[in-house]
Amino acid sequence: MADKPPVPVVVPASKTGSIPVAAASTRPGASDQFMLEGPHSRWREVQMLGRALRDFVGGFRFLHFAGPCVTIFGSARFGEGHPYYPIAQDLGRRVSQLGFTVMTGGGPGLMEAANRGAQEVGGRSIGCNIELPHEQDPNPYLDRYVTCHYFFVRKVLLFKYSYAFIALPGGLGTLDELCEALTLIQTGKIQNYPVVLVGVEYWKPFIALLREMVDEGAVAPTDLDLLKVTDDLDEAMRHIEAHTVGSFGLRRVKAKPKWWLGERT
Repeated sequence: MADKPPVPVVVPASKTGSIPVAAASTRPGASDQFMLEGPHSRWREVQMLGRALRDFVGGFRFLHFAGPCVTIFGSARFGEGHPYYPIAQDLGRRVSQLGFTVMTGGGPGLMEAANRGAQEVGGRSIGCNIELPHEQDPNPYLDRYVTCHYFFVRKVLLFKYSYAFIALPGGLGTLDELCEALTLIQTGKIQNYPVVLVGVEYWKPFIALLREMVDEGAVAPTDLDLLKVTDDLDEAMRHIEAHTVGSFGLRRVKAKPKWWLGERT
């Protein structure tokens, strides 16, 4: 039997014309775009892996002594004059008073408000910022922050150290992070941490969509139990406390940084 001719492989033309290689490491927000543009040379791929690894190592070192965190998601575009800004600020205060570190995406808007509230009551306020062409500057109410080149690294850091998630009104980024949390819990990738949505009216279309998915059989009815939707911040705090401190037996311990690793609390 004659050998079959080799199947031709279509090799895509390099798409780096839109982003020069040098710009991927110097232009804010270009790292993800460069990585996702398709195949690069093997050396460039290794360089990207190395950069992501540096992000992970830096993030792990930065957050190792952060303490149990509650991550608060929300729009970067809702500034101080928006009705949800003082609500986010109050949430930051209340989460801190429960004894948690307030973690956000480190940006402006409702993230800033939550970090600001935490600092106002002497709580710990940290952020996992991301390089973007816009909305990228860390807000001024962070005790410490880390800036990631890649979205997937930032997501890991936001979820790895958190025992609860609060979603305030926001856009696609907030929705992405909220759905990521629900998916990780639903699939057992992380434990059944509480997820609170603040803003009953704002989240009504999202809840309606989830119920439609239940009706279609795409989502189990019990998956809706993962969510607490409320406008009552007292109720939100009771829910978080009952399903974190009570469920996981959290307690405060004195951190012991290793001086020879350059660690600090």
